[in-house]
Amino acid sequence: MQYTTQRTFQHFWQSTAGKIGLILTIALIALALFAPVLHPYEPTTDRDYLARLVAPTVTHWFGTDALGRDVLTLVWYGIRTSLLISVISVGFGLAIGVVLGLLSGYFRGWLERIIGWLTDILLAFPSILLAIAIVTVARPNLQSVIVAVGVVQIPIFTRLTRAMVLSLREQEFVQAARALGATDDRIIIDHILPASLAPIVVQATLSIGTATLEAAGLGFLGLGAQPPTPELGTMLSDAFKGGYSLSSPWTTIFPGLFITLTVLAFNLLGDGLRDGLDPRSSHE
Repeated sequence: MQYTTQRTFQHFWQSTAGKIGLILTIALIALALFAPVLHPYEPTTDRDYLARLVAPTVTHWFGTDALGRDVLTLVWYGIRTSLLISVISVGFGLAIGVVLGLLSGYFRGWLERIIGWLTDILLAFPSILLAIAIVTVARPNLQSVIVAVGVVQIPIFTRLTRAMVLSLREQEFVQAARALGATDDRIIIDHILPASLAPIVVQATLSIGTATLEAAGLGFLGLGAQPPTPELGTMLSDAFKGGYSLSSPWTTIFPGLFITLTVLAFNLLGDGLRDGLDPRSSHE
């Protein structure tokens, strides 16, 4: 086990993409965690109406928005909200999707058909449209965004896990465990699930980037986290709706930049994890 972990780390560290992604991810998480300590202003209450739409200065590094709020502070808290939505929603989708994938792949039969139909129905809708429909029905707020983005992730993990189970259920180590009298739940939990974790972990990392984009898209449409909660997509929406995105470009550049950095960070980290957990997939 120790050798495997050491080898995985060595392969990961040989991946340039993985190292860059890890550094960016740690930096973004640090900004999110320490936003209450680092910020010079309160994101919702500190407003200077005499300093509306001021360009970046020493006092306001990222400038101010139409309400005189410090854009840097809003971005810091926006990263926090985006990561909160992404991580929880992916965890939600992963938990349900993995269970459904394990059940459908191992037991097959009518259970596989029902889960397959449900998965196909979810995949029939473009992810952003499905998320919009769920949020609209549930009313726009932080909780409904997390559920909506999480539901979009379920079929991805269901199909991935099912594919892994189908390739593993007839392997010799599973047949040996079955011959020794292991029950189905013991085989699934002790043998099949651990052998399936590598691609699931990689997909979860990549899905965080996708979930960040979906959450930002909902925020841009006014269906994301509602004011006064700072959120990067909502910041972009406010700038475009207010008509000052071109005259005050810093109100869109910095939120858009950190959305891009967040997606890039987790995509690169996922590439590095893929190289570390499955060195045969390395292309470097």
